[in-house]
Amino acid sequence: MESQMEANQLTHWVTLGANFGVLIGLLLLVVELDQNRDMMRAQTRHQLAMGIVDINQKVAANEQLADILYRESSGGELTPRELIRWQMHFNGALRYWENDHYQYRVGLYDKVEFEKQLDAVRAGIGNSQHARQYWCQVREVFSPEFMAEMDQLLSPLNC
Repeated sequence: MESQMEANQLTHWVTLGANFGVLIGLLLLVVELDQNRDMMRAQTRHQLAMGIVDINQKVAANEQLADILYRESSGGELTPRELIRWQMHFNGALRYWENDHYQYRVGLYDKVEFEKQLDAVRAGIGNSQHARQYWCQVREVFSPEFMAEMDQLLSPLNC
């Protein structure tokens, strides 16, 4: 009888130790998941920053594109070929902004940074007649959430 009690007590302690081990494992998993989330946010921030750096470097390295962007932003006329180049550049910027918007929606981009990005978009294209017209032509090929954000950002818009 006494060996039965000792066995039960030993089983109890082993079970308690195993449960404690599982609890420690779960806590370590939570810590690791939290670190992975922080790392993912930092990686996303880095990729977004590098995306805009890449766009800016392309303009800086291409005098012809810089001239086209300057004339467009100051209300100057563009030839049909220049307009196509401008549209391709603007398409790249729109896809970049759509990615920012998506990363913000899924929680990988901070609200403060996203709002500053919206300010930059508003400043960059808010007064551009080409941008407003072109957006109306291509808006349907973007995600509904991004389309709504851009429509609001560029309002009033009569597409």
